[in-house]
Amino acid sequence: MIKTPLHQKHLDLNAKMSPYAGFEMPVVYSSISDEHLAVRKAAGIFDVSHMGEFIIKGKEALDLVQHLTSNDASKLSPGRIQYSCFPNREGGIVDDLLVYRLFDDQCAVGETAFMLVVNGANVKKDFDWVESNNSFDTRAIDISDQTALIALQGPEATQILAEITDLDLATIPYYHFKKGKVAGFDNVLVSATGYTGSGGFEIYAENDQIGTIWDLLMEHGKKRGLKPAGLGARDTLRLEMGYCLYGNDIHDKTSPLEAGLGWITKLKKGDFIGKNHIAALKEKGVDKKLVGFKLEDRRVPRNGYAIFNEAEEVIGEVTSGTQSPSLSCPIGMGYVKKEYSSPGTAIWVQAGKKMLRGEVEKLPFIKNL
Repeated sequence: MIKTPLHQKHLDLNAKMSPYAGFEMPVVYSSISDEHLAVRKAAGIFDVSHMGEFIIKGKEALDLVQHLTSNDASKLSPGRIQYSCFPNREGGIVDDLLVYRLFDDQCAVGETAFMLVVNGANVKKDFDWVESNNSFDTRAIDISDQTALIALQGPEATQILAEITDLDLATIPYYHFKKGKVAGFDNVLVSATGYTGSGGFEIYAENDQIGTIWDLLMEHGKKRGLKPAGLGARDTLRLEMGYCLYGNDIHDKTSPLEAGLGWITKLKKGDFIGKNHIAALKEKGVDKKLVGFKLEDRRVPRNGYAIFNEAEEVIGEVTSGTQSPSLSCPIGMGYVKKEYSSPGTAIWVQAGKKMLRGEVEKLPFIKNL
């Protein structure tokens, strides 16, 4: 089991540790609800060093990224970030990812560079995918093992981070990044993407720097309600926002169009892996859609539970579910036949012998954050 550079910090905080993506990761420190609400109301700090980072650098770096991903990376200027996915040759999803357009001072003359941030469970699979499809004059470098990552999330995140950095955080808009001094360390990358919906920053640093950064954030965050948060709260937070989790809501058999990710699938940008399959599905129309739903019962929907219509016909399947700490009710996501995907549609989820009544909801569940 791999340990992140912050492993001892989690043990010192009495975190409940569990295997995840080949790592021993903190799932919860106090309670999922307590950590979740801290992020919504103040701030939470997550160790997400299990995530993977690849550098794509060379004369044809953009060509490779365009070939591999569904979104249009040519629209990125240095300092900007894009949500995207790796389609496979059948139009399914190898992984979803973030594409960072790095600054030109990090490149040789005539070169460009990107950083791809991928899911921790898929690092080897994704890098093999990149390498096997790289026929361009560029190189891919896996820097995952030497890169640590903290996510500082919540409405107090800016005030907390500002105390240990010389970066002007107000000049880092959503889906942008800068590099600067953090906790006395130079060239630390700070971005603003978020997986919680409550704002905040991601801090990419070297393994031997991240412990100091963690300690200083924890120290300065005490007066602002900062709490360490584990993967349990990370999951409930992302689900309230309707964000997909790879392996649950999207995988190699789901199309980005079925998953509501048509907005990151730019069919007019030129050729890319899987484009023909995705274009054919768009012309034909999808048969199923990923939707969010709330349940009236107190029981939580689980991955794999069947979804029914009023006539007790199976119309889909749950992919993610939880008890929403913000809404105090069970919520979930799942694929249903297209005709049952409109908000307000009544559905039933089977949990054992019990049928739980619910209703399709427009995502995100949490609005006006």
